[in-house]
Amino acid sequence: MRRDKNAESSKPEMTETIVSIRRVAKTVKGGRNMRFSVTMVVGDHKGKVGVGLGKAQEIPEAVRKATEDAKKNIINVPIVGTTIPHKNIGVHGAGRVLLMPAAEGTGVIAGSSARTVLESAGLKDVRAKSVGSNNTCNIAYATLEGLKELVTVEQVAKLRGKTPEEILG
Repeated sequence: MRRDKNAESSKPEMTETIVSIRRVAKTVKGGRNMRFSVTMVVGDHKGKVGVGLGKAQEIPEAVRKATEDAKKNIINVPIVGTTIPHKNIGVHGAGRVLLMPAAEGTGVIAGSSARTVLESAGLKDVRAKSVGSNNTCNIAYATLEGLKELVTVEQVAKLRGKTPEEILG
């Protein structure tokens, strides 16, 4: 089977990063059923990112399922320069992540799972603080929720029927 080089180059290059691999057990009549739970982040470093969860009896199968789930949940992140447009809080379960824009050259200041999501989205300068749960899966999903709710000045102006200059004052 021949592959066309142009067809492959037209697809955006997505990076896949494992946030956590956990061994989980379900107690049944015959004993414990062991499985693996994998949280995966997929992003193109240009404003698209997704988080997925996969469970299976083998790690490679769980990784494959998590990658498929992450690709289904890809969102577009509004990026202003190298940071986010405004401060926001993302909530998922007991996990809360406070996202704050940062000055140029600050870098990504965040915990491990939030950092993975932010870097996969292509953000270079942003601060994040995990408040509440320290569950890596919930923090990754909370970061995604926070990024999902971001809006740019142009989007707000369009909704209100004004120009961006009128919004900024």
